Amino acid sequence: MASTQSTAAFPSAFPDLNALDRYRVAIATELARIANVAPNLVYAGLDRASTLDFGDLVFAVPRLRVKGIKPQDLAQKLACELKLEGVQPAVVDDIYLRFFFSPSTFMSSLLPQILTQGARYGLNPNVGLRDPSDPSAGRKRMIVEFSSPNIAKKFHAGHLRSTIIGGFLANLFQGSGYDVVRMNYLGDWGRQYGLLACGWQKYGSEEEFARDPIDHLFQVYVKINGDFAPEEEAYKAAKARGEDTAHLENQGLLGEAKRYFARMEEGDQDALALWRRFRDISIQRYRETYARLNIHFDEYSGESQVGQETMGKAEEILKEKGVAETDKGAEIIDFGKHGAKKLGVAIVRNRNGTSNYLLRDVGAAMQRMERYGFDEMLYVVMAEQEQHLKCLFKVMELMGGEHAEKGKGMRHVSFGKVAGMSTRKGTVKFLDDIISDVGGFMHDVMRRNEKKYREVASPEDTAEMLGISAIMVQDMSGKRANNYEYSLERMTAFEGDTGPYLQYAHARLCSIFRKIPDITHQDLLGVDAGTLLGESPHAVRLARIMALYPDMVNHALKTLEPATILTYLFRLTHELSSSYDHLKVVNPEEGREMSIARAALYEAARQTLRNGMVLLGLTPVDRM
Repeated sequence: MASTQSTAAFPSAFPDLNALDRYRVAIATELARIANVAPNLVYAGLDRASTLDFGDLVFAVPRLRVKGIKPQDLAQKLACELKLEGVQPAVVDDIYLRFFFSPSTFMSSLLPQILTQGARYGLNPNVGLRDPSDPSAGRKRMIVEFSSPNIAKKFHAGHLRSTIIGGFLANLFQGSGYDVVRMNYLGDWGRQYGLLACGWQKYGSEEEFARDPIDHLFQVYVKINGDFAPEEEAYKAAKARGEDTAHLENQGLLGEAKRYFARMEEGDQDALALWRRFRDISIQRYRETYARLNIHFDEYSGESQVGQETMGKAEEILKEKGVAETDKGAEIIDFGKHGAKKLGVAIVRNRNGTSNYLLRDVGAAMQRMERYGFDEMLYVVMAEQEQHLKCLFKVMELMGGEHAEKGKGMRHVSFGKVAGMSTRKGTVKFLDDIISDVGGFMHDVMRRNEKKYREVASPEDTAEMLGISAIMVQDMSGKRANNYEYSLERMTAFEGDTGPYLQYAHARLCSIFRKIPDITHQDLLGVDAGTLLGESPHAVRLARIMALYPDMVNHALKTLEPATILTYLFRLTHELSSSYDHLKVVNPEEGREMSIARAALYEAARQTLRNGMVLLGLTPVDRM
């Protein structure tokens, strides 16, 4: 392109990383010169067209705010005067200017860019810099709190969604240059744990625990909750009638659970030893499950890790500022008195002196401030916890000072429910059992093609990866807020937008290169692919879609939606499927140079597809 400008004039443009930015800078510079406006004004208005049929970039002329001339007339004037190497003459569409890149020039620069960047293509590590103009200022720190199951309980579908979404967000921000802390905030404290301890005393079996500790603890929890159900109903009914529930809180299983928890907060060694035993075995099992999902954590925290001293400091601040008050022996916050009537009244400390989960979450945020000095913190928690997190964020605001400042960077990333999360046997089981169930299904499918099955180095591992892909892609297919129905049949299909189809698309691209072992990576970089492929509509369209990937990653940073990336990947694979018959790599009649050019196109597509899959947390397979 003839016209370029220093990216210092366009701080959000990174032409070396994003091919579209290179064109945005050139077009913005020329349009700004012709219209006599600020280049950044034009740059900000250069959007992707809704479909490729309407151009690679589009600009709404009224955004220039040029007076004394109709936008339609100004569009005609600009189109006539704008001339850029590598960009076809602008198309006037009423008040819009539509830009189409010259195919050969476009592909000549795009394909080497993708092949050179490799696994880094699509990611912009500059986004996470505190000051992009001064790298020495360091990177922003992002804490992503996700998964967060309750110890000694089943890893249920709600935690699966949190795990998948949180894993993606951690990958996304880390790839974008943030210093990311992956945190698993376990539910390992409070009255519910006290209830489990009571259940262990009544129903616990060392023999059953030795055989399958997590399953046995879950069965104990189910039984003690069954015993507790009548009390809980009576307690809720009394509260609904506005009665004083103090007498109910101190008797029966509820009183027993609260007293056990009080022993823990007071440092009773026997109570803590049992808690520590259950917590350690739970974390050990969770680590094994997370490894199967390509998930790791930098810290296994939990409510139990919040110090009494920290919670005491939080209470002092809240009392000094008149936020917390005493009501019938408990410490509460009446949010209605602080401009947030919809948040109601929240308990900070219970009547028996034990902490409530809101106080523990405030304490956790304070400890993270001190340890990590985070810039942002994402709570990847189901939508049902929205009220609680709003209370937490409001408390941080009411505390003022640095707490209020850090609170501005705390966000709730919510998601809907999953229905029907069960195995083929029809019973609800652990996530490990669901993974095995789906992986077994995929293994059965793989066996149907004996020739291909024999070529797979580790069919059992591949089947598990396909099964995990099936589960994760079904979860990420819709927007986070949507509920969805778990369906083994739908998720394991090789047709349609499913995990197995995505894996098949990647494996098929890998198979192309097994047929051309004599073509090297250096050959791909050296070929004049733009000239050789520029006249092929299938090659051009495929390249134009690949060029969108960095923009899709940037968009995902705004939406925090895995579906943003997943939808793009399916668009890419659909275009690939329609290209194979028209762009054959092995065709002696067209010569070796054409074979290398098409191989470069497919390798760029494979790299782009792989990068998107890895970003989502999937493990791409080479054979299946």
